[in-house]
Amino acid sequence: MILLISDLHLHEERPDLTAAFFLFLQQRASQAQALYILGDFFEVWIGDDAMSQYQRSIALALAELAQKGVSIYIMHGNRDFLLGKEFCTLAQCSLLPDPYVTELAGHKVLLSHGDLLCTSDHEYQRMRRLLRNPLSLFILRHLPLSTRNKLAGNLRSQSKQRTRMKASQITDVTQSTVIQYMQQYAVTRLIHGHTHRPATHQIETAQGQLTRIVLGDWDKLGWCLEVNEKGFKQESFII
Repeated sequence: MILLISDLHLHEERPDLTAAFFLFLQQRASQAQALYILGDFFEVWIGDDAMSQYQRSIALALAELAQKGVSIYIMHGNRDFLLGKEFCTLAQCSLLPDPYVTELAGHKVLLSHGDLLCTSDHEYQRMRRLLRNPLSLFILRHLPLSTRNKLAGNLRSQSKQRTRMKASQITDVTQSTVIQYMQQYAVTRLIHGHTHRPATHQIETAQGQLTRIVLGDWDKLGWCLEVNEKGFKQESFII
């Protein structure tokens, strides 16, 4: 059994989310072969050097799961793209590039956080390219903590305001981009988060049917995709 989750947006102001995640690790994830976390694990991450006791407790909970023999993989999201090696070492998890191809239950699958697929949102994609540039990342990691905190707060506020003002089709993935990536990586299955619109989509192409699974975000409900010999099944649970 392999589990995939995304968009937990963990932070100290939501102790209910944190408690639900710890319970998830102890009960369900401990029975898994592997756990994949596809981005926006934290609401904000301004650098490993600024890791709080709260964030450290999350890392140690993952490490405890890893010590039970569960392989843990994590991917950057748009909220926690500064998460780095120090966290991964402490959490005993592996950081994946985005996108990433793996095999799940005998199927070749493309994994992504999902924001790179939202190419109709030109403004966001410009900002993403700027922030993910290696030089920008270097500068961000070396800014004073107070400056990083202020910048993160501004980015979060701007992001929420822009999302409210934009049409839903702009903030969702672009189907032509989805097909392009799936054909580029020669897969028929794509799993991603980011959009907070959990669903399974079937896409008909000249080359055959493609399947896109969107992971749900954790808020009033938690979401988990289970992959086993029977297939792919996403379920929600009350937080």
